[in-house]
Amino acid sequence: MAAPRIEGTATRREQILRTAAVLFARHGYHGVSIAELGAAVGISGPALYRHFPGKDAVLASLLIDISERLLAGGRERADGEPREVVAALVDFQLAFALREPELIVVQDRDLDNLPEGDRRRVRRVQRTYVEIWVEALRRVHPDLAPEEARVAAHGTFGLLNSTPHSGSRSSPDEVAALLRRMALRALDVL
Repeated sequence: MAAPRIEGTATRREQILRTAAVLFARHGYHGVSIAELGAAVGISGPALYRHFPGKDAVLASLLIDISERLLAGGRERADGEPREVVAALVDFQLAFALREPELIVVQDRDLDNLPEGDRRRVRRVQRTYVEIWVEALRRVHPDLAPEEARVAAHGTFGLLNSTPHSGSRSSPDEVAALLRRMALRALDVL
C-alpha cells in the first residue's frame, strides 16, 4: 500500500490520522490493517498502539475531530447579517469539502464501523452543526419550517460534499466558485 504524502511538520499522531483518512478513503476501514497503516507512516503496526488503542480509535478520532471542527467553525460564523451568515457557512463547508475530501468518503462509508458510543457522539455533534444552518436559513427565510430548513441544509451538504465523487478536471478555484454559486442560489441568498 503506497504511503500518502503528508506535508509539513505534523506530530506523529496527526500524521497517523491524515494517513488513515487517505487510506480508509481509498480502501475502506476494513481494507486497511494496523500493519499497513503503521507502514504508511514509517512505523510498525504495534508501534501504532502507542498513539491509539486500536484501529477503531483511529476512525473515531478522525470522525469525532472533523465533526467538532465543523461545529466550532459553524459557531464562529453564526452571528451577523443573516444572508452573510449563510454565505459564510457555505464558504466554510465548501472549504472543508475541497480541503479534506477523504474525510467525506470515510464518514459516508465507515461511520457505522464506529463503536456505538462514538457513533452517537459524532451524530450528536453533527446534529448541532445542522441546527446552526437551520437557524441561519430561518433567519433569511422566516416562513421556512424547521424541517424544511433541515432538508435545505442537508441538500446543501450533499452538493458541497459531492467534490470527492465529481472527478472534475477543473481547477479547485473553478470548482469552488461553481459550487458556491449553486449553493447560494439554491438557498436563495444571492
